[in-house]
Amino acid sequence: MFSDLFSLSRHLEGDEPREHLVIESLPFGMILAVVGGYLDAYTYIGRGGVFCNAQTGNLVLLGIACAKGDWPVASSYLPPILAFVLGVLAAELIKKRGSRLLEDGWPYLTLSFEMAVLIAIGFIPGDRAVRVVTLAASFAASLQVSSFGKLVDSGYSTTMCTGNLRSAAQAAYAGFSKKDRAAIKRATRYLLVILSFMVGAGGGSLATLGLGEAAIWIAAAILAGAVLFLAAAKPREAATSLAARPARPPACPGTSPRPARWR
Repeated sequence: MFSDLFSLSRHLEGDEPREHLVIESLPFGMILAVVGGYLDAYTYIGRGGVFCNAQTGNLVLLGIACAKGDWPVASSYLPPILAFVLGVLAAELIKKRGSRLLEDGWPYLTLSFEMAVLIAIGFIPGDRAVRVVTLAASFAASLQVSSFGKLVDSGYSTTMCTGNLRSAAQAAYAGFSKKDRAAIKRATRYLLVILSFMVGAGGGSLATLGLGEAAIWIAAAILAGAVLFLAAAKPREAATSLAARPARPPACPGTSPRPARWR
């Protein structure tokens, strides 16, 4: 399976050495987009009819409630917004502290943290504590979208599709109007991420209808697959990085070579 993903990545990212990381690759983004769509379907169908990923709807409903002077209802929309903000802060903290604890290890820590949150959600029974589930899911979604926001050479999102759809349309226009092959590949990458999100939403719908609250554990398993993909791709990333480095210039006679940083 991973070999097929590597082949797809080479086709749409190019065969020449690239500077982007594995966490910026198309296969990794597609895996996370599946999780993003899955989470939205899970919370909408099985956890109170809400979308956990994007906070635009909550902000709109908060504004409407404030305009009506319905403060109790308005206050109910604040917790998921705050949980999303806390997820952003947690993601930044993991990036900073995780890099100190383990070189280049913060993606593993972030995904493991998100998995732990999703596993915990699965133990909350039925329709009880719907608000707690929404908060936890919003926090997990925020961790993901704040940590992984670059697709090869472009910004994107794995938990919402509006921006991806706009970027796909812009890239497609540039590609066909200017005969720009790079733009066409960029549009294709965005479309594949959007398709992955839809596949995740469909799978999440079926799983939630069949398994109930425990269906969230499938999303955690998919994240575990993302971790395995990172581990499998790491040697390839290291080889590509070495291939992309310029040759080290020879030391001048009579001088001792200096250690240098190569990018």
